[in-house]
Amino acid sequence: MIETKSQPGEQGRFGAYGGRYAPETLMHPLEELEQAYFAARSDPAFQAEFDYLLKNYVGRPSPLYYAKRLSESLGGASSGSMPGTKIYLKREDLLHTGAHKINNCVGQALLARRMGKRRIIAETGAGQHGVATATVCALFGFTCRVYMGEEDMARQRLNVFRMKLLGAEVIPVTAGQRTLKEAISEAMRDWVTNVEDTYYLLGSALGSHPYPLMVRDFQSVIGKEAREQILAAEGRLPDQLIACVGGGSNAIGLFHAFRDDANVKMIGVEAGGRGTGLGEHAARFSGGTPGVLQGTFTYLLQDNNGQIVNTHSVSAGLDYAAVGPEHAMLHDSGRAEYTSCNDSDALDACQRLMLLEGILPALESSHAIAEVIKRAPKARNEIIIVNLSGRGDKDIEILQRELKL
Repeated sequence: MIETKSQPGEQGRFGAYGGRYAPETLMHPLEELEQAYFAARSDPAFQAEFDYLLKNYVGRPSPLYYAKRLSESLGGASSGSMPGTKIYLKREDLLHTGAHKINNCVGQALLARRMGKRRIIAETGAGQHGVATATVCALFGFTCRVYMGEEDMARQRLNVFRMKLLGAEVIPVTAGQRTLKEAISEAMRDWVTNVEDTYYLLGSALGSHPYPLMVRDFQSVIGKEAREQILAAEGRLPDQLIACVGGGSNAIGLFHAFRDDANVKMIGVEAGGRGTGLGEHAARFSGGTPGVLQGTFTYLLQDNNGQIVNTHSVSAGLDYAAVGPEHAMLHDSGRAEYTSCNDSDALDACQRLMLLEGILPALESSHAIAEVIKRAPKARNEIIIVNLSGRGDKDIEILQRELKL
């Protein structure tokens, strides 16, 4: 069931953020998409098919796994009658295609079919959204074109090949930094040209309204399940939720079901990269300012002239220059806390989880693991849920190079 509470306000704004900043030629397609989505999510037949595919195709519910050895290594061992701090991992890495991205892709593919669109375009950074898009296009018999920056294609060769195996056409983007920002721009150019028969399957909770809302709703299954699972396992809600934040879909998917629980802390972890200077990281909340990028008003990394600056992260999925508008609102309101993790700590966290739990996390998810490694020793008998948003098979070549094993 799609969770729909906490709706954006007029013109798709989350507080001051969000909105619809798009070329005139896309205004009507965006309005058409909004109307189609609102009709679909109130349709029991649409909901039922979405739930059926999540269960029988995607593999939901994903487990909520108590990471006992990781917990104990961070001072979480029980002492007498007092339980220690417990770390639970929401195992989105176990889903079909290996990441949370498939949740949103299934929902949007159903919507595209409902709208009569059979040509699908998408953008991808780390490649997981591209793989998930290619997967649902194969399932539904759609034509699929995925735009991907040349730099990301080199870093994520395995996922590029997976997309091609699934029948997708992968288009290299050579402009600018040759990463996610440029891939989104190319996808939008394609959409402008082919609005009649094309559906743009955007991968994160960003862009023009209704995408931030729609992606959040499709990903809210993560938090809904986690809430039910932790109550069953522990009889109470968690003290902290931790998730990495690129565009922000896996984090908002976890946070959404807990937004009204004031005692549950929500922590988003951005890419601290290799330094604090502009161009060395992708930490929008510590180095960015509000502005407009690719359809939405939010925090972004820009220079004094308003020009978007380059970003860096060891993880291809976290180096986007802007963040989803709902995260911007949660930041300004103080409801969520946002911090950052540098490349070195993310790599260390990845290796630590492998050695302690036998789980290979994506480098994006490793940023969240690094944050729990910092926080758990200071916690007192707390329950912490970390969203393990994806598995790290795609990062093997990066790990081999960086860890020099």
